[in-house]
Amino acid sequence: MAENVRTGRCVVAVDGPSGSGKSTVSRRLATQLAARYLDTGAMYRAVTWAVLRSGVDLTDPVAVTKVATEADLVIGTDPAGYPVSVDGVGVEAAIRGPEVTGAVSAVSAVPAVRALLVARQRDMIAAAGRIVVEGRDIGSVVAPDADLKVYLTASADARARRRSAEDASDVTATAADLARRDRLDSTRAADPLRQAPDAVELDTTELGIDEVVARLRELLNSKGIA
Repeated sequence: MAENVRTGRCVVAVDGPSGSGKSTVSRRLATQLAARYLDTGAMYRAVTWAVLRSGVDLTDPVAVTKVATEADLVIGTDPAGYPVSVDGVGVEAAIRGPEVTGAVSAVSAVPAVRALLVARQRDMIAAAGRIVVEGRDIGSVVAPDADLKVYLTASADARARRRSAEDASDVTATAADLARRDRLDSTRAADPLRQAPDAVELDTTELGIDEVVARLRELLNSKGIA
């Protein structure tokens, strides 16, 4: 167990748009807290992969929900590496590809899909005890009683540069795609991307990963949690 980490329940909700640093920060924080880690975005991506594999119409919410309900989705919670599979097929790489990225906002906007996965996420949080959860609606919907809620932001340019560095894509094209996803995620009817009223907003544009993690540790310490 990490040094100077208290035991007991601890739920940290990390929300924010793509490219704000959620994944790297959340995994590193979970490691330092000797906690589990849940990437809820990977769950929506895995369901999207299943929907694309099935060939159903993305605009048919009944068909999309049927695929999501029947898919055997398994996701790990070890911050050192979390396998993701659908019906026994490992999809860790596939769910990060352009096809899934282009369709995930549409699939995740289906209310029944969100209800299904939110219930699953809450069960996983309850079972973990100590966990860092990242996504777009964690503090506002999935875990409104989280011990710490953080909303990470960054400038559009910084987010585009970070994301393009990850997948070697064109920065201009990446910026356009991020803007498209922001618009879809923030305007969907079910559980839109938004900052929880009691979340701490942290702009990561000029901060390194270690600096962001250190600030989150300070926030937890101020609450007497970790």
